Amino acid sequence: MSRLLRASAIMAAGTMVSRVTGFVRTAVLVAALSSAHMGDAYTIANAIPFILFDFLLGGVLSSVVVPMIVRRQKEDPDGGRAYEQRLMTLGTIALVLLTVGAVLLARPLIGLYTDDGWSERKIEVAVILAQFVLPQVAFVGIGALAGAILNTRDRFAAPMWAPVLNNIVMIGVLVLYYVTAGEAGADVDRVTDADLALLGLGTTAGIAAQCLVLMISLHRVGFRFRPRFGLREARLGEMGRAASWTFLYIAITQFGFLVTTNLASGAGDEAPGGGPTAYANAFQLFQLPYGVIAVSVITAMLPRMSRSVAEGELASVREEFASGVRLVSVLLVPAGLLLMVLGPAITVLIYSWGNNDLDNAVYIGNVLQVFGVALVPFSIFQLLLRVFYAFGDTRTPAFVGMGNTLVNVALSLAVAHFLPAQYVVMGLAFSFTVSYVAGTAVAWTLASRRAGGLNGRVVAGGLSRMYTAAIPGALIALGVLWLTQELTALSPLSAAIMLAAGGGAGMLVYLVVAHRARIPEVSSLVGMVAGRVRR
Repeated sequence: MSRLLRASAIMAAGTMVSRVTGFVRTAVLVAALSSAHMGDAYTIANAIPFILFDFLLGGVLSSVVVPMIVRRQKEDPDGGRAYEQRLMTLGTIALVLLTVGAVLLARPLIGLYTDDGWSERKIEVAVILAQFVLPQVAFVGIGALAGAILNTRDRFAAPMWAPVLNNIVMIGVLVLYYVTAGEAGADVDRVTDADLALLGLGTTAGIAAQCLVLMISLHRVGFRFRPRFGLREARLGEMGRAASWTFLYIAITQFGFLVTTNLASGAGDEAPGGGPTAYANAFQLFQLPYGVIAVSVITAMLPRMSRSVAEGELASVREEFASGVRLVSVLLVPAGLLLMVLGPAITVLIYSWGNNDLDNAVYIGNVLQVFGVALVPFSIFQLLLRVFYAFGDTRTPAFVGMGNTLVNVALSLAVAHFLPAQYVVMGLAFSFTVSYVAGTAVAWTLASRRAGGLNGRVVAGGLSRMYTAAIPGALIALGVLWLTQELTALSPLSAAIMLAAGGGAGMLVYLVVAHRARIPEVSSLVGMVAGRVRR
């Protein structure tokens, strides 16, 4: 537990700074573009590079590449150095080819993720932006390979801190865009090609800077890049067989994203401010606690569980997983409840500036409230996938993902059909939540069979105690929200008061109650913080 806590704390610090600067970036982005038509065009264009990266490499990194690098480090005479060099060489070539093809196919790619009701000018803006941002595919992929190699050497700080530079670059670009473009920068009919070039190239420059930081960090830990082209020695056949199910899983989840994005695009065209930008920004906020807390634990867990499986120590796998779930949930439980209470206050403070209006910001908060319910089950689901990956099993996650996506798509189509346009994105968030609650239950059952149990009683007991301790804090936050709304109208200032008083008091009460209830993970966190303060 202590090793996992220390490693997670290092990563969480970097991730926290990354996420905070990321939200500053997003706030400036929405202020410059609004969350209506121009914001939707940018959101769709900028999502495509990451979709393509996921198809080629994203999911394979955690499910296949990291465990294979760990095995090569243990079994190869050179500690896996040549194998890492081959992966970097072949990955770079594949990413560059994919990037060139994507830029040439920018218009049909945009067409996949947009609604038929979009105007020709709105589509044209999205295509121009896509052509400028699609080179991100290569930089994201190369950086991700570098981060994977760093993680297998238990070097977690750089991958968590590198995005900070990306955010700083983007903030500067967006401020410049807002100053030069003004109100026209939020209007697809008035924005100029020069403005779009600044926005698109600036977006790509931020990712390029992030990639450079990771490559420098990789060099500092002893990695020396040497082009190697031996396909047989790269074990691509073995990787392809192991990754085939992961590719299926990614394809399934991306199909779900395609449906969600198209439905949100249609809703946003009928109800400006209630489209894909609202969904994406709410989802980004929802992922803040997940990214700061859960991703750090997941990243530290996977190499350790992979080693335990390789050594036949299933008891260590069970203990590592149970410790990870409890450590993740100790802060995600109160965070999820507070998101459900304070969602609009958060988004009004962040998104009600510049070219965006208060109603659009409130709507993003309403979507965030729905996402808050999914925070704990979504995070546990991601932890469960790593259990399968540690065993080299990518088939089971593919089938679980298929079930998840089918549930999500079916519910999404239903809410888009029956709900008015202004409520569709909230319904899409609800569909996402239901699918992950169901998917977590199924994945837990299957992973438990694979690992000979997952210490379910211990985990369930810990979660129930955490929720019991979190309820008083959520009620206090709700009381502060009600009182503030009775005294004054909703504004960025009143939203800041709600968050400082309600959120701060709610989290403090939770920590006190949980510490007195002797929840060990809270006691460890309190002890670690107290130790830092005493120093």
